[in-house]
Amino acid sequence: MRQGMPQSPNHPPFRMVIERRHGDLVRADGGSAANEVIITGGHVGTHVDALAHVSQDGLVHSGRPAAAAQSHEGFAELGIETFDPYVGRAVLLDVAAVHSTAVLPAGYEITPDDLERAAGNTRIAPGDAVLIGTGWSRRWGDGAAFVGLADGVPGPGVAAARWLAERAPRVVGGETIAFEHLAPGRGHATLPVHRILLVEHGINIVETMNLAALLDTGVREFLFVLNPLPIVGATGAPVRPLAVLP
Repeated sequence: MRQGMPQSPNHPPFRMVIERRHGDLVRADGGSAANEVIITGGHVGTHVDALAHVSQDGLVHSGRPAAAAQSHEGFAELGIETFDPYVGRAVLLDVAAVHSTAVLPAGYEITPDDLERAAGNTRIAPGDAVLIGTGWSRRWGDGAAFVGLADGVPGPGVAAARWLAERAPRVVGGETIAFEHLAPGRGHATLPVHRILLVEHGINIVETMNLAALLDTGVREFLFVLNPLPIVGATGAPVRPLAVLP
């Protein structure tokens, strides 16, 4: 996480400033300490979406009225603190490799056929974590291209989201800011994949993951550790996912 990193324009930017510098306060023994103030949205950098993050027609997951659960202090239900840490099997579906490329084209819609081909003979069991490799994290250094407002972003479309939901994963994740197919010029106008996964099926989403190095290993099944900051009432929180390779 760094100032100026690519992020959704819908969320407040990450900022970090040194509040106290060495020398501002010097102890009697000559020691000094520096510290910082960090300001960030819950959906900036690599993060997990809580089930409270998205509503449809005024309802969040399980038909709960969003208005009754939310206040300026956060959500009384379905906040990110209710996410149980995940330590378990993960399957990485490398859709970019299916198309013999390191990075999928901007605005490409991932289909169920793409996911079937990427899975091959690998079984996805209920409760697994399922990650989708697009190669998009390789474009992190080009902020405008990574955000994709002009040219779009590769990601699962509605049919692919339903394919994922049918397999009942505990959590899904990808490399882009929004775990969605974003067409050129559309931005975040609509996010149907979020609705399907979060609202309809109660499946948490991990976004803005750096999967490039993992994709390069060729490993497609591994132990996955996911433990977002338990910020009470928040709709999402930063996380540092870990893939433990055999």
